[in-house]
Amino acid sequence: MPHQPADCLVFDDVTVRRGSKHLVTDINLRIPRGSHWAVLGPNGAGKTTLLNMAGTHLYPSEGTVDVLGHRFGRVDTRMLRRHIGYVDPKQRLDDIPAHEAVLTGLTASSGLLARWDPTTADLIRRDALLELVGMTGRADRRWSAMSQGERARTLIARALMPSPELLLLDEPSTGLDLPGRETLLRVMDTLRAEMPELTTVMITHHVEEIAASTTDVLMMRDARVLAAGPVGEVLTADNLADLYGIPVHLEQVRGRWFAFES
Repeated sequence: MPHQPADCLVFDDVTVRRGSKHLVTDINLRIPRGSHWAVLGPNGAGKTTLLNMAGTHLYPSEGTVDVLGHRFGRVDTRMLRRHIGYVDPKQRLDDIPAHEAVLTGLTASSGLLARWDPTTADLIRRDALLELVGMTGRADRRWSAMSQGERARTLIARALMPSPELLLLDEPSTGLDLPGRETLLRVMDTLRAEMPELTTVMITHHVEEIAASTTDVLMMRDARVLAAGPVGEVLTADNLADLYGIPVHLEQVRGRWFAFES
């Protein structure tokens, strides 16, 4: 993919309808390469619909979507998906150890395929990614024995295995306890520091789950964009109050954000 535009994702006047219901309406958004976005909003706001379009799994009813410089309708989306990592904590893999689970990112399968062997370079990258997500000491742990946090980190390493340009994460903190959440957010900060060319978009319900390395925030409500832009400008108490319909007090501690009803 020699073409490297400044924007990784571009949504122009995008609407998605299902019957009479609008899943998203009039979305205009540009996500630059190398930026790291958190997507906030209540249930039904349109967050996952937006992520599915970014992952080329859903087409707009109206408007245009450009992913990695290629417009839907003018490109083979199967080719694009090779450059997109997708992390869904609800995904289930075969009961295989973490080191095999990470390799399945190359085959887009739930287990290792018969008559397929990774190269030496693949194995080196797998080991580096296991270290990146803190799973080196748990590389032999099978899927059924992993905690929810270990599964989330394994899925991140799996998604990174093909060296994507875009990483999409759909509520990766779902079901995590405090240690699991904090470990996951450290992993996000680390991978963003070590892979500066990578663009990330992560859906979350909670301000506390926004990693310190986040550069931009998108707020969605009622299928529309409420606010979008640099985290320091968009993540405000007033915007959060509009987003959730309650008065909000916002604090920042050690580069992280915490919100309370005021």
